[in-house]
Amino acid sequence: MGLEVLRAGLQSTVQDQGRFGYAHLGVSASGAADNFSLRIGNILVGNPKHSAGIEMTIIGDRYRFKSDTYIALTGSEFEAELDSKPIPFWQGCPIKKEQILDIRSTKTGARCYLCVIGGINVEDVMGAKTTHLTSGIGGIHGRILKKLDELDFGTLDDSIKPVQNVNASITTDTKIIKVTKGIQWSWFNKNQKNKLFQHQYQVTDLSNRMGLRLSGNAINTKKGNEITSAGIPLGAIQLPGDGQPIISFVEHQTTGGYPIIANVISADLRKVGQLKPGDCFQFELTSFSMAEKLKVDQEKFIHSLHHD
Repeated sequence: MGLEVLRAGLQSTVQDQGRFGYAHLGVSASGAADNFSLRIGNILVGNPKHSAGIEMTIIGDRYRFKSDTYIALTGSEFEAELDSKPIPFWQGCPIKKEQILDIRSTKTGARCYLCVIGGINVEDVMGAKTTHLTSGIGGIHGRILKKLDELDFGTLDDSIKPVQNVNASITTDTKIIKVTKGIQWSWFNKNQKNKLFQHQYQVTDLSNRMGLRLSGNAINTKKGNEITSAGIPLGAIQLPGDGQPIISFVEHQTTGGYPIIANVISADLRKVGQLKPGDCFQFELTSFSMAEKLKVDQEKFIHSLHHD
């Protein structure tokens, strides 16, 4: 049971929920950039939530299936065909041996996910299958997928049943990214804080799974743009010397020396995962209580879809 890569896309990797507990060794959790979409994909094919799928970025892959299976595509909608016929996103689809799945360029957003029943079966590294490109571990030898790569499917779990579809396509509005106050919030005067929220920022070409570099209002602190090296959380908005924000993302460095003015809320991290170079958005400040409510609402929606 498995598939073969007939054409590799721009940056496709094996991803799961992430690799936790190794930050003290300099290895961040990594995992799917849009964790929400991968989780729903696994629900649609009846996989446990920790199962691995394939994350495709901007341009997808072409696959030949070596066995019958059952798949789902989630995330941003890409141009996708199964044996030259359009295949829908956000619902399960049976696959026959030798069928060809062709996923081309994105229509909206940055990333889509291919989930297969049984999950993508690669070796566990430090407790996870996820690919950490910066560290070169996990997935297929810690790298992006290449033409002629072959991937196996995992063992089926008959106790978990597939969900046929999600009632409606799940859209991701990336125009607003909500944040809470960062650990160095007090380092910035009112004028500098306001500059973070008054105008749009644009995602630059110097962005990847490690972090998104932005272009827009430059922001400076009252104390300078360097601090004693400290731990960095996922979604931290750091300000280097040029004052242009950097959003730490799934493969972020575990420590750093730039002040953190704000932090993307957990519920909006999936939006960050769907931003691509050239996209514009605005930050919006929210309270910790509202951030918690939005995360709980997101979890309730996911749990309403499955039975495990």
